[in-house]
Amino acid sequence: MGEEIDLFDHSLYINRELSWLEFNRRCLAEAGEQSVPLLERVKFLAIAYGNMDEFFMIRVPGLLQREESSSLITIGPDVYHDTKALMSEIYKTVDDLVDGYEACWGRLRKELSENGVRIHDIDVLSDGRKAWVQDYYRERVHPLLTPLALDISHPFPFISSNSLNVAVKISNKNENIYARVKVPVGILPRFVRIPSESPGMDFVQLEDIVMSHVNELFPGMNVTGAYIFRVTRNADVKVTIDEACDLMSAVETSIDSRDVGFPVRMMVEEDMPLEMVTLFGKNLKLRDNQIHKASLGGMLLTDLWQIASIDLPELKDEYFLPYIPPEFGEDRSIFDTIREKDWIIFHPYEPFDIIVRFLNEAADDVNVQSIKICLYRIGKDRSIINALRKARMKGKTVSVLMELRAKFDETNNIYLARELEKIGIHVVYGPVDMKVHSKLLQVVRLEKDKLIRYTHMSSGNYNTNTSKQYSDISFLTANKEIGEDVGELFNALTGVFGPRDYKHILVAPITLKKALIAKIKREAENHSKGKKAYIAMKANGLVDSDIIAELYKASMSGVKIDLNIRGLCCLRPGIRGISENIRVISIVDRFLEHARIYYFENAGDPEMYMGSSDVMPRNLIARVEVLYPVLDKRMLSNIKKNILDIHLKDNKKAKYLTSDGRYLPVKAAGRKLRSQKWFIENRGKWHE
Repeated sequence: MGEEIDLFDHSLYINRELSWLEFNRRCLAEAGEQSVPLLERVKFLAIAYGNMDEFFMIRVPGLLQREESSSLITIGPDVYHDTKALMSEIYKTVDDLVDGYEACWGRLRKELSENGVRIHDIDVLSDGRKAWVQDYYRERVHPLLTPLALDISHPFPFISSNSLNVAVKISNKNENIYARVKVPVGILPRFVRIPSESPGMDFVQLEDIVMSHVNELFPGMNVTGAYIFRVTRNADVKVTIDEACDLMSAVETSIDSRDVGFPVRMMVEEDMPLEMVTLFGKNLKLRDNQIHKASLGGMLLTDLWQIASIDLPELKDEYFLPYIPPEFGEDRSIFDTIREKDWIIFHPYEPFDIIVRFLNEAADDVNVQSIKICLYRIGKDRSIINALRKARMKGKTVSVLMELRAKFDETNNIYLARELEKIGIHVVYGPVDMKVHSKLLQVVRLEKDKLIRYTHMSSGNYNTNTSKQYSDISFLTANKEIGEDVGELFNALTGVFGPRDYKHILVAPITLKKALIAKIKREAENHSKGKKAYIAMKANGLVDSDIIAELYKASMSGVKIDLNIRGLCCLRPGIRGISENIRVISIVDRFLEHARIYYFENAGDPEMYMGSSDVMPRNLIARVEVLYPVLDKRMLSNIKKNILDIHLKDNKKAKYLTSDGRYLPVKAAGRKLRSQKWFIENRGKWHE
């Protein structure tokens, strides 16, 4: 009898951080895809660059702290036991990606120019436009600049995270003096539009304006060099609560500490002299491998969102009108529609406005008694907030669970929480020791002397802006038992969080992980008994080693498994004797794939769950998440056939994961299928 395989062996897992960087490589690839409209490619480059910034702000700080430890620490379910070896591989991959960003931007800039969007170097402008730039500098830029010298009498200045800066070298007698000038990006646009001398639009970059006039900041001195640099700081701050403060105060304190987190990376213009790089690196306490060189054009490409948002429809994706099922027409009550049967709304192919209308109708309806909602990321659009305000003004009991710790949205959520409290809305923050990532809304309505619960659950946030950019699935139901489950969960979140008796929904961290493992095991058992067995999962991340090990076991037993994992995936498919029955694809396209679908064949009686949770330890252990069942078998079949299977059949935008961690284009022998294009052309088909 052969030796039993250790399914937790590190070599069977892809490193989480390297998997994350591979996702960023797929975003960069989309920025270089010629079939994608030009301004959409610019958008993808901005996304890729912003993702890299977030990687250094959130993931790298913890790795650096581990690297300083003398002991070897296992980072995750993968082969890297030694953090230094992992960091070496990370920096190698990052350098390759940064080179890719710069090359991509060079090509896009040339193509933009060919299409009438020209970004100029100042020294090639005509005399008339140079004069315009000079006037702009003196009137709009110069008053905002504060040069800070670096010498014995001046302490090294604080350099805010991801700000754009100019390092200045000045020759004074027999010595060099150095200074730093912060470029006022944010106060002023990064790309400054200048008068055009031909059809189209012309820009110069704000840092070019500053550098071309830097002598005016140091009159009478000999400026011998000016170089762009930026610093990224740790933003992975922890919320610490003690007896002397509440959760909101603790979150506010953590936000303040984020602004002054320790430096983790410095990007410098490739021509910056070594002595300047050394000076800044030493004062920022950065090692050589934390200092990365880039071309002048490769700095702060997140600001390319400004270019991507230019109103040139011919350079963007073709507009389409979202499908509205007739049952949700303006002439019908949404309550009547939901009472008749369960519904899914597939965003953005169907509008999030349906959910906003549902909330507004609830606010206006005299029979509605109460509204409860979980808010995680709301965005700038106030449609949801205004509907809740209206409901309260009309006498409804309104309760909001506001997650204050939604990363980078903390300030907005704190502001909204205080605003809602002032008008009498009950605002709670959930369990102290875990985030509430669930997307839940429940409206209680009095009908014929009975209280009926109308429930909305989703994979996406109550955010009208991202609902146009993210692919998410909403679920609307008046099912009594699901309504009772969600009501119980709201009581747990506003009261004391702990185990509850849920008939249908799976709740993390209590039942969800255990239930998924049990369902995977059941498929393996069914296959061994000759019954129908199959697993398909669509999620944003697959990292949890316990679930991956169960998927390996199911594969080894002969179960066919299809996984559509957009981002992080630590599972290695295609390992002979272990995961050869597992196929993993990732889709990066016009919309951010954000829906979660978990399908189990269950011996011919299929089960499907959808909701907010990915298959990652943070979702399964450290957050309150919900997966809900699709109880209507006809709806289940439709979602499987017209949503899940279409994703899995994508051979245009999908890339498949190899056992060595690479992503390669799916090979298509026949007709090409681009899933998101299919959804646009067949929107509403999942209701048939």
